[in-house]
Amino acid sequence: MDQITAPHASIRQTSPQGMALSGAWTARGMGTIAKELDALRFAAEGTVQLDATDVDTLDTAGAWVLHKLMARLRTQGLAVVLQGLRPPSARLMDAVTQHEQEQAGQPAPATLAVAPGAVERVGRSAWSALEQAYAMLGFLGESAVAFVACVAHPSRMRWRPIGFNIRRSGFDALPIVGLLSFLLGIVVAYQGADQLRQYGANIFVADLVGLSMLREFAPLITAITIAGRSGSAFAAQIGTMQVTEEIDAMRTIGIAPLELLVLPKVIALAIALPLLTVFADVLGVAGGMIMARTQLDVGYVEFLDRMSKAVSITSYVVGIGKAPVFAVIISVVGCFQGFRTHGGADSVGQQTTRSVVQSIFLVIVADALFSIAFSVLDL
Repeated sequence: MDQITAPHASIRQTSPQGMALSGAWTARGMGTIAKELDALRFAAEGTVQLDATDVDTLDTAGAWVLHKLMARLRTQGLAVVLQGLRPPSARLMDAVTQHEQEQAGQPAPATLAVAPGAVERVGRSAWSALEQAYAMLGFLGESAVAFVACVAHPSRMRWRPIGFNIRRSGFDALPIVGLLSFLLGIVVAYQGADQLRQYGANIFVADLVGLSMLREFAPLITAITIAGRSGSAFAAQIGTMQVTEEIDAMRTIGIAPLELLVLPKVIALAIALPLLTVFADVLGVAGGMIMARTQLDVGYVEFLDRMSKAVSITSYVVGIGKAPVFAVIISVVGCFQGFRTHGGADSVGQQTTRSVVQSIFLVIVADALFSIAFSVLDL
C-alpha cells in the first residue's frame, strides 16, 4: 500500500557534486526519471554524493536505474558515493550490482563456432543412437506394463480404436500390398525362368516362387509397405498431438496416452499384419503362376501340385510367424518417434522420417535374425 501511495521518484541537485533522491523508485513510480538522470551534468572530477535518505521504496527496476547511473558516472572518471538507503533497499542494490558484475565477467559468445571433427561427430552419433535405443527400450517396457494392466482389467481395453486401426492399417492396405506382392511374384518367376529353362527344370519354378514368397518375400514386403504407410501415420498423428499439447491435456484429465494411442495401434497391427501376409502369399503365388504359364509353359494345376509337395507347412507357418513380430516393431517405433516430437511441424516431419527408416531397418535386422535362428533349428 505504501508503494501505491508514495510519491513518484524525484531528484534534486543540492550542490555541484551532490544529489538528493526521494519518492518511490519502482517500476510504477519512476516515470521519466531515467531521462532526467541522463540530463544531469557534474564537474569533470571529484566525488558525487547520492543521498537516498528520502527514498521510500526501491524495487529491482529502480535499483537497476541507479546502478546504470553510478556506472555512467564512474566511466566519466568520477567517484560515486550512495548513502542513506534503508537496509532492505541496500541489500537489493547489492544484489543488482553483484548480478551485473557476474554478467560482465562472462566471456562473450563466440561469433564463429568451430566445426566438430570426424571423431567427435562419430561419438555424438553413437551416443545419440545409444540414448535412443535406451529410451525405446523403456517405452517398450511401459507399453508392456500397460498391456498387462489392460489384460488384467479388460474393461480398460479400447476396442473401438482397435477396430478403427485394423480397418485403417489392414483393410485399407489390401490394394497396395496385393499389387506389390503380385508384381514381386512375377519378378521372381521371371528372373528364374531363363536359368530353369537351360536345364529343362521348368517345373521347379513352383519351388522357387513358393518357398521365396511364403517364407521370405511376402512377410518382408508386407512389413516394409506397412512401415511406410501405417508406421509413418502413427508417428505423424502422435507427433502432431504432442506439438498441439493434446497429449498433455489427456494426462491432465486422467486418460493414459499409452492405453488410448499406443496399445490399440500395436494390437490392431499385430492382428492385421499376419492377415495381410496371407493375402500377400496368395497374390505373390498367383503372380508367379501366371509368369510360369507364359514363360515356361507350366500349367496352373501342375504348378500347384508341385508347390504342395515342395513347400511344407513349416515354411508357411514360419512366414506367418514373423508377421506379429514385425507388427510390434513397426507400431512401437512409430509411436515412440511420435512421442519424441517437440517444437513444431518441422519436428513432426523429422520424427516421421526417422520412424520409417528405423522401422524398415529393424524389420530387416529381425528377418536376418529369424533366418539365423531357423537355420540353427533346421526349420
